[in-house]
Amino acid sequence: MSDSPAPLADPHIAFDASEGRRDIVVLGSTGSIGTQAIDLVLRNPDRFRVTALSAAGGRVGLLAEQARQLRVRTVAVAREDAVPALREALGAEYGSEPLPEILAGPDAATDLATSPCHTVLNGITGSIGLAPTLAALEAGRTLALANKESLIVGGPLVKALARPGQIIPVDSEHAALFQALAAGTRADVRKLVVTASGGPFRGRTKAELAHVTPDAALAHPTWAMGPVITINSATLVNKGLEVIEAHLLYDIPFERIEVVVHPQSYVHSMVEFTDGSTLAQATPPDMSGPIAVGIGWPVRVPDAAPAFDWSTASTWEFFPLDNEAFPSVGLARHVGSLGGTAPAVFNAANEECVDAFLAGRLPFNGIMDTVTEVVAEHGQPTRGTSLTVADVLEAETWARARAREMAEKFGEAQPAEARA
Repeated sequence: MSDSPAPLADPHIAFDASEGRRDIVVLGSTGSIGTQAIDLVLRNPDRFRVTALSAAGGRVGLLAEQARQLRVRTVAVAREDAVPALREALGAEYGSEPLPEILAGPDAATDLATSPCHTVLNGITGSIGLAPTLAALEAGRTLALANKESLIVGGPLVKALARPGQIIPVDSEHAALFQALAAGTRADVRKLVVTASGGPFRGRTKAELAHVTPDAALAHPTWAMGPVITINSATLVNKGLEVIEAHLLYDIPFERIEVVVHPQSYVHSMVEFTDGSTLAQATPPDMSGPIAVGIGWPVRVPDAAPAFDWSTASTWEFFPLDNEAFPSVGLARHVGSLGGTAPAVFNAANEECVDAFLAGRLPFNGIMDTVTEVVAEHGQPTRGTSLTVADVLEAETWARARAREMAEKFGEAQPAEARA
C-alpha cells in the first residue's frame, strides 16, 4: 500500500459528521441516481434536506417538480437555452410563490458544488462531472460520488485535492467494498473482489461475440441502465473502470484487485482479509442502499432498500472471468498502471466506439480492438504533478477523434453484406 495516511474512501473516517438533518446538493437530479436519491430524501425528511439541484436541462418539467417537492434554494441547468422552459415549468409548479434561484451554463453545476451544504451527491454522467467533483472537494464538502468518470479521467487531480475519507462511493460495487472494509484495518486486507453480473453474453466465446447485435447487447439480465453503461456491462468495460476506481479509492495495488462473475448480482463485492476471512456485502439489486450509504454515512438509513427473504431458497453462483472473450478488464489494469491521462484516453475512446457500435458502424469485438489500438497509439501519458484539467481534456479530445477515425476505417474495410 502507499504511504498516504488513509485512502480517499475510508469507512473508518466519518468526514465532517454532523448531528441532525444533513443538507445535500444533488448534481444530476433528473438522472437515475438523482431521482432515486430524491425519493430517499422524501422518505426521510428528518434526516436529509436537499438545498440545490442541477441537471443537464433536457427534463425541465421533472426538475421543476423536484424543486417544488424539496423547496430548494437554487436550481441549475447546463443548457442555457433551457432556462425559459425551466422558468415556465417552475412557474406552473410554484404558482404565486417565489421561484428558486436559477443558474445556467456549463459551469453551473460546478458553482453549485461549492454552495453551503454537508454533502454533494455527484450523479452526473460523463467526464463533465470532473469539474464539480474537484470544486466540491476544494470547498471541503463530503462527496457522495456516483460519477465514476471523475476518478477515471482525473484520478491524480482528485487524489491531490481530497482529504482522507472525504469521498463516499455510491457505485454499488464500491459501496459494498466500503462497507466490508469497515471490518478491518488496511493492513488486514489481502485483496478486493469486485463482482460482475457477466452481462448478457456471459459464457460466450470471443468467436461467438463477433456478430452480436446492439439490441442483444442492450438486453441486460439484471440492471436497467442507459445505453452506454449497458454496452459497457456487455463488454465488461464497466468492470475495468471499477478496478481502476477501486485502486484509486482504497489504495490497493492492481494485482490485489480481482474480478469474479456473479450472475445473480446479489453480492456486490467482497473483501478478503489476511486471516482467510472474506466479507461480502449483499442486497437484492437496488441502488437505494448505496445511495443511502453515500449521503448518510456513518449512520444507516432504516429501510433504505429491500432486504432478502431468507425463508425463500436461492442459489448464488460465482465464475472466473474469461479474459480472452472480455479483454477489457486486463486493458483497464494496464491503463490504470500507466496512470496520468491513459485512463482518460481509454474511457473516451470506449465511449466513441460504443456510439459506433450502436450506430452499426463497428462490430461488438471491434469496440475493444479499437480502444486497444487507441491506447497503444497514445503512448506515454501525461502524468505526475504537472497534470492539469486541460491535459485531461486534450487527451480525451484526441482519443475521441482517433477512435472515430479508426471506427470509420474499420467500417469501410468490411464487406458490404457485413455493413448491411
